[in-house]
Amino acid sequence: MRRAAWIIGFLALQAACIWMVQPDLARLWAGLPRLAGWIAGGFPPDFSGFGDLMARAAETVAVATLGTTLAAVLALPLALAAARPANPMPWLYHPVRTLLDALRGIDGFVFALILVAAVGLGPFAGMLGVALHSAGSLGKLWSEALEAADPAPMEAARSAGAGRAQAATVVLLPETLPQTASATLYVWEFNIRASTVLGLVGAGGIGQELKNAVDLLDFSRVLAILALIVAMTLAADRLSAALRARLL
Repeated sequence: MRRAAWIIGFLALQAACIWMVQPDLARLWAGLPRLAGWIAGGFPPDFSGFGDLMARAAETVAVATLGTTLAAVLALPLALAAARPANPMPWLYHPVRTLLDALRGIDGFVFALILVAAVGLGPFAGMLGVALHSAGSLGKLWSEALEAADPAPMEAARSAGAGRAQAATVVLLPETLPQTASATLYVWEFNIRASTVLGLVGAGGIGQELKNAVDLLDFSRVLAILALIVAMTLAADRLSAALRARLL
């Protein structure tokens, strides 16, 4: 009976989503020839000014890397406060959890859009947007790793006279380092993919080149930029996976 209720609820949710989105297969079918024409018109890809494209790609990687680093700095105290074994002030637990949910709930693209208005165009706004969103993600992942850790070493340190914060710093953080480092690499990999579109709001990176090419309907250039984005994200994925395999 309970399984049937879950199935009915799932089907009802899907029906409600279909009603709201109103997918139209006829429109998709009518648009496919136009899409195929754009793709065909993009060959051969236009890699002229390859140095400029690589500079933009490097800017994207820099935004993601600095954003992830700043996010880690912001996430560390938040993760400690959001993990019961490490939190020396229990009343902070739920407010910090809510803050982490808020940071994760607002996409880095939205943060970048707001910050471009605040600090101006360029990769600095993109880096800040990545950092704020990623701080929520890292804080959530790190706090869960801290809460799932073996409590025995922490209890031994507490019984020896260490405070909760001191024991968390000396025992809990080193114990969970492989998990937290792996989570950080995963977020960095994700941020490289996410940072490719920040240029659409003027936050620098290769997304700016992509927007310019789309605005000019220069599909040869669009195809070249997309190929570079795929190569960049594949390289980040392979590097991140190799490093995580060594950690775990």
